[in-house]
Amino acid sequence: MLHEKLCSLEKSEPHPQTTLCSVVCTGTCSHFNALSCDECLQLGPRCAWCTLQNFTDFFSINERCDTPEALLQKGCSGKFVEFPVTNVKVLKDQGLGKSANHTNVSYVAPQKMRLQLRPGSQLTFQIQVQEPEDHPVDIYYLMDLSASMIDDLKMIKDLGSMLSKEMATLTSKFRLGFGSFVEKPVLPFIKITHEELANPCRSVDYECLPTFGYRHLLSLTSSIDKFNEIISKQQVSANIDVPEGGFDAIMQAAVCGDRIGWQNNSMKLLVFVSDADSHFGMDSKMSGIVVPNDGECYLDDNNEYSMTAHLEYPTLGQLVEKLVENNILLIFAVTDNQRQNYENYASLIPGATVGVLASDSRNILELIMTSYKELRSEIDLEVLGNTEGLQISFTALCQDGTIIPGCKNCSNVKAGDVVSFNVTVELKGCLAGPRRFSLRPVGFQDALEIELESQCVCDCHQTPEASSAFCSRGRGALECGTCVCDPGFVGPKCEQILMCDYMCSGLGECFCGQCVCHPSSFGRVYGPYCECDNFSCLRFRGELCGGHGECDCGECVCHSGWMGEFCNCSTSNNSCLSPDGSICSGRGKCVCGKCECTVPGASGEWCQRCPTCGDICSLPRSCVECYLKARDPLDECGVKCNSLHTTVSNSTGQNPLFCSPQCPFIRVTFYFLNCLCNCLYNYSTDCPEPPNAPLIALGVCMSVLIIGIMLLVIWKFLVSVHDRKEVAKFEAEKAKAKWQSGTNPLFRSSTSTFKNVTYKSRGQQNTYIS
Repeated sequence: MLHEKLCSLEKSEPHPQTTLCSVVCTGTCSHFNALSCDECLQLGPRCAWCTLQNFTDFFSINERCDTPEALLQKGCSGKFVEFPVTNVKVLKDQGLGKSANHTNVSYVAPQKMRLQLRPGSQLTFQIQVQEPEDHPVDIYYLMDLSASMIDDLKMIKDLGSMLSKEMATLTSKFRLGFGSFVEKPVLPFIKITHEELANPCRSVDYECLPTFGYRHLLSLTSSIDKFNEIISKQQVSANIDVPEGGFDAIMQAAVCGDRIGWQNNSMKLLVFVSDADSHFGMDSKMSGIVVPNDGECYLDDNNEYSMTAHLEYPTLGQLVEKLVENNILLIFAVTDNQRQNYENYASLIPGATVGVLASDSRNILELIMTSYKELRSEIDLEVLGNTEGLQISFTALCQDGTIIPGCKNCSNVKAGDVVSFNVTVELKGCLAGPRRFSLRPVGFQDALEIELESQCVCDCHQTPEASSAFCSRGRGALECGTCVCDPGFVGPKCEQILMCDYMCSGLGECFCGQCVCHPSSFGRVYGPYCECDNFSCLRFRGELCGGHGECDCGECVCHSGWMGEFCNCSTSNNSCLSPDGSICSGRGKCVCGKCECTVPGASGEWCQRCPTCGDICSLPRSCVECYLKARDPLDECGVKCNSLHTTVSNSTGQNPLFCSPQCPFIRVTFYFLNCLCNCLYNYSTDCPEPPNAPLIALGVCMSVLIIGIMLLVIWKFLVSVHDRKEVAKFEAEKAKAKWQSGTNPLFRSSTSTFKNVTYKSRGQQNTYIS
């Protein structure tokens, strides 16, 4: 019977394309001293456990675990051998494509299976994939509309018609969509002056649209006219840096499936057209955007990316995750100068291809068709889900009969061809629970879902015999042929009474019902159950109990003067005394021989530094000033002095009711932080002094003199101004005079002429000058 069970490993084939294998271990499993069935199963895929009750009458308990062949030789018949078999069970297999005759056509078979593996074992099964003959195709055209693409925009005005004509020969279910992108509309990617925001192309004397991040313009549709109409209405925009915001657009096109209109059963192609590199990851930190991209859809009512100025660009890892999650194939149509960059990106994105775009996009139709045919001609398996702890390998059985070990893809596949892959799964160890993952051809919606369980628990544990008579008349339960003893009993059949609890903690032996502790090179082991020792306590700076205590049963007993878990804290306050003799300068408390400052702003070894604290003696200042100024300080200064329990007296011990030059000091006693403080306050500078008469007289005289001089200067200045005005007025009147000096009626000449009547000479006259 056991032979038949062993042979079932090769004979049980739940699926025609499934085969099983296991690793044969050399040696015997009994060498590992397994004490339970579960431990035995985890030793290797060829280890089995004998559940025969009397097996240990002739062999030790660890010999219950051995290979099935060895257990047979020891007399354990097959029905008592616990040997879980690695197996596979197909849960769903509806065939491939149209031949399946099902409403829901699948191009992957089988669709669901369950695997059960022993740790260290391998299992090989086969998956078949058929290339669809008339597969629905969705193409979303995502175009860079920066200013450098203006000639490309003119070239693709009839792209929809030409592309539809070409695709009609390959599929009858073809739809087109359109979206555009430029850049994040923030510094330093654009200029933010009012004029530049309205027209980013004004520097080249051209009218273009304001910069935008991403716009979804046309959902996937079979109407080619709508596509051509949308293309004809597009205008370019501009930005000032070379890379564009294309990855933002790819992310939104991938995750906004409802807006884009992706079909679940279609081949989803995202054609990315640009002549520049793309920003990604943390590039947006240059503009102050630090919130990571969360991979969510943020299209507003106008179908624009609303978070373009708030979220970072997505990373390549995020793009890969979302493209794979939504089963979207990416076609990079980029100019030759950007080919190397996008080939590097495509190497990290499953199913992505790169085509070289002409400078004016005149070859875009050829590029799309070439990339589509390339994708359709290749079937590549991808593994999705949690495969930690598993080792998965592939062997490709391609349509032309080629067998390629270690490969999971086939090329040159035509519509209707079927390819197969042998998948080998190896389990390294036990799993905490069922592990689920799937195998899916890139670009396909269909996948093979796999649920894997590790066989690390024996079935015999499910049916224990409680209080079994085999176990010394009910002293334990019988599980998997061995006794699980009740508390207080030990032995193969629970025949011995346990007198020493806890088996002497594993550090001693039970002798006559008492534990005899083993000697230890580290110290002394003691206690009723050998549970204590004097060397397992905490250490401080390499010394047990800090060198200031004794270790007793795992805890430090500190010497006098020391405290703490490590006995590393001194109880003395000597190390906390500040130079003035106070503990922690009155600004803290002494903890473990060190000052812990409690006053805000205090620091230093003794809390001696406190820029914000001021002098301790400044606290009662208001009380002292009240005593100096009040007529009756005992009544008026009570409130200010009682808060600190302050007592004020002069140096002779008397209450200072007035200032005295002979006694310029006041002694102040008060409490602060439960400490008694004594301060000697010098108030001589605060006492009012008698008036200085000579200085006052001198001040008055000088003031009168200065005022007189100032008044004299002002009077002189006014007189001078008046005289100048009078002179100017006289000069003006003089300039206005119309008469001459010869006609002045008041003028009389100094020369007089008269005729001498006595002088008879003819013609003679006499002239006198007076």
